[in-house]
Order: sequence, then C-alpha cells, then structure tokens
Amino acid sequence: MNTILHKAATRGHNSFGWLNSYHSFSFGHYHDPARMHFGALRVLNDDTVAAGMGFGKHPHDNMEIVSIPLEGDLHHSDSTGRNEIIRQHDVQIMSAGSGIAHSEMNANKNKEVKFLQIWVFPKTQNIEPRYEQKSFNPADRINQILTVVAPDDDKAVWINQDAWFSLANLSKDFTTTYALHKSENGVYAFLIKGDVTINGIELNERDGLGIDGTGELAIQASTDAELLLIEVPMQIK
Repeated sequence: MNTILHKAATRGHNSFGWLNSYHSFSFGHYHDPARMHFGALRVLNDDTVAAGMGFGKHPHDNMEIVSIPLEGDLHHSDSTGRNEIIRQHDVQIMSAGSGIAHSEMNANKNKEVKFLQIWVFPKTQNIEPRYEQKSFNPADRINQILTVVAPDDDKAVWINQDAWFSLANLSKDFTTTYALHKSENGVYAFLIKGDVTINGIELNERDGLGIDGTGELAIQASTDAELLLIEVPMQIK
C-alpha cells in the first residue's frame, strides 16, 4: 500500500479579495512539482467566492470538471447556451471534451458560496462537450457511502473516466469499508469536516490522503465527519 498525506495547512493558497482558494495540487500561482496530480486526479480546489462574484467565461478542453457546492449556490453558463443554478446537495460535471467556454458565479447577492472544484483527466479525448447535474438526498449518505459520480451508474452523474466519487456523512465512532472498483485504481480521500482514520492514518478537517496498492479502505470516524472519496486510475493514458 502506498500513501501520501496532504495536511490542510500544506495546501497552496491564493486570495484575490473576491476569491479565497486552497489547492491540494498545483494550480494557478501555486506550483509544487511534488503535487502535480494523484493519478488521473489533476485539481482539487476548495473555493470560497464572495457574494455576486465569480469566474468569468473562460475556455477548457479535454478535462472532466466536477463542482460540488458545500454552501450557497453557483450560477453556471456556457458556450452551448446552458444556464443553470447548482445548489448545495447537487453535483455537477462538465466534460470539456473538444472545447467549451463557461463561467461559474456566486448566484447569491448576500452570502458567500463555498464549493469544491475537481478536475480529472479524461479517458477519451475530444468527445463532444457535455453537461450533467443531479441532486442527491443528504439522508442517503448518513453512515453510508453514496456514489455521486461514476461511469456505470445511472443514479450518479456520468464521467468520461474509470473514476468514482463518493460522499459520506459519518457519525462519531462509525466504521465502514470502501472497496475499490478497479485494482489498478487509487483513492484520494478529502475530509470536508471532522476527524477520521483511514487504513490507520488519521485525517483532520480539509486533509487529503492518497492511497493506492490496496483493494479496500477501512474508515473510522473519530467525530461526526463529512468525507469525499475520489477513486481514479493511477496511470494516465
């Protein structure tokens, strides 16, 4: 089993007044050659955007881009004419494929929006750009691991990669396991809230832990906790 622990305080950080962003991997002005990606996982940004502000229209190609609002609402628009509001408990994915331009703005004029922005290298290049979002009942992840992104599950949003994202809200002292879908994959665990132990390694709020070379994770919540698991191929094709 191979592990890499990214403590919350070691993340890259950029603040632009309207944006407060923490980077688990190299992004923008933050560059660390040792933290370029974890397998096919390229970006995990923990963003807080001021009321009424956001990212103006900008282009992407050949990247799977997932947005998970933690608080507040995001307004998404793109060059296909799509115009959507992404709310807490929603998960959105945009397959940039052959090329798309989009914007993400705080839809609220009176409060911040907090969300995770996650990029995954795609399995197939230059697909037609696509968009999907779904709402998930938070009760379905209380002491359960709920799949929200998958290539093979109609209940989740589809991703152009052999990757699975899961969310769990765990009660103090609850224990569970996560079985990997593919033996060649790894899992990057990002702890949104609380304290947990995964395969004997303690995580605190906003810590990240990459694990590969094992088929299963043993998870124990030390406090009430909210956890994101991102399973991705370790080899980028």
